[in-house]
This record gives sequence, C-alpha cells and structure tokens, in this order.
Amino acid sequence: MNNIPKLLVMALLLSGCATKEYVQEQIQPVNVRLAALESRANTTDAAIKSGAVGLDATSKRLDDAVMTLRGQGDRLAKNESDIAQISKTAQEALERAAAAGKLAAGKVAYEVVLSEDKVKFGHGKALLDQDAMGALDAVAGKIKSEGRVVFIEVQGHTDSTGSEAVNLKVGQQRADAVRRYLYAKGGIPLHRLSAISYGESMPVASNMNRDGRAKNRRVVLVVLY
Repeated sequence: MNNIPKLLVMALLLSGCATKEYVQEQIQPVNVRLAALESRANTTDAAIKSGAVGLDATSKRLDDAVMTLRGQGDRLAKNESDIAQISKTAQEALERAAAAGKLAAGKVAYEVVLSEDKVKFGHGKALLDQDAMGALDAVAGKIKSEGRVVFIEVQGHTDSTGSEAVNLKVGQQRADAVRRYLYAKGGIPLHRLSAISYGESMPVASNMNRDGRAKNRRVVLVVLY
C-alpha cells in the first residue's frame, strides 16, 4: 500500500513529460509554418516595393513622353504659324525659284520690307539715295554673316497713282536698281538675285490716303534657301 503514492507520483511525472513532448511536437510544425509565411510575406512586400519603383519609373517615362509630344506639338504649331505668316508674294517667289532650280531646301528664310522710310525713290524714279544704300548695306551684311547660300527675289511695289502699265514699269526699275546694288556693293552673286515688279497689284494699305500710298511704295526682299 505504501508504494501506491510513489507510483502515482511517477505516473504524473511521466504524464507531464509526455504532455510536454506532445506540445513541443505540435508547436514546432506551427513555428515552421509561421516562419515560411513570414518569409513569403517579406518576399511579397519586397515585390510590392519593387513594383512600386517600377511603376514610378514607368510613370516618369510616360511624363517624359508627354512632354516630348507637347514639345513636338508646339514646334508643329509654330511651323504652321510661320507658314501662315508668309506673304502671298513670298510663296510665289518660292515657287518661281524652286521651278528654276535655284534652291537647296526650298524654304523661305525671311522677308525684308524696305518701305519708303528706308528706301526712298523720287516720284516715278528708280535712283537710290544714301539712306537706301545704307539700308541695303545692312541687309547684305546680315545675309553674308549668316553664311548660308541663299537666293533673293527683289520685288518692286508701287501705289496706284498713274496707269497700271506705268506702275508695273516703275516697280521693275526700282527692283532692278536694288538688285544691281546688292550685286555691285553688297557682294551677292548676280545669279543669286532676281527682280520682279508687282506694280500696284499688291497693296498693303489703302491708296485713298497719303499714308497708305507711302506704305504701298516699297521694295521687298524675299530670302530663300
């Protein structure tokens, strides 16, 4: 009978060891699974962060592409605006020069309008005064400084005073005078110059008043390349 308590104590101790081993056996796989889940969570988090970086890079590339397209759109709009601003006579000069094989690129560089305040002719005359020569010297210097091979059409315009035939003749004489000066004094090759008269046909102002007629009396240099 005295051995029964001892047996009970031993049984409890053995039961406790068995329970501890059982608990450890159950907890260890759980810990392993938790570690695996934590590893996958870390991997997923890293992938999300990497994806976020990739999205930021993609977003930046898209922003850059949008800015590039906007820049191209602005340049196209400017080109369209420049084309719209080219006068009808400049477009005609371009067509004539292109047909004659005078141009490399077939473009209008710019127009120089020498109105009566810069190139003043006597009534019905085609003689250049000192002011006119100075203005043409400046134009020739600008053209040569650009270092570009150009073709220049000199256009003579008049007001409507007098007959149409006379105005056409006077316009031609004035254009010829400017062409000769640009060749002789400006150093521009003669084969790179042409002269044409529009007479009174292309007014830029009303011929009904003095100021308007003064604006219509002009020489236009169309610089092409």
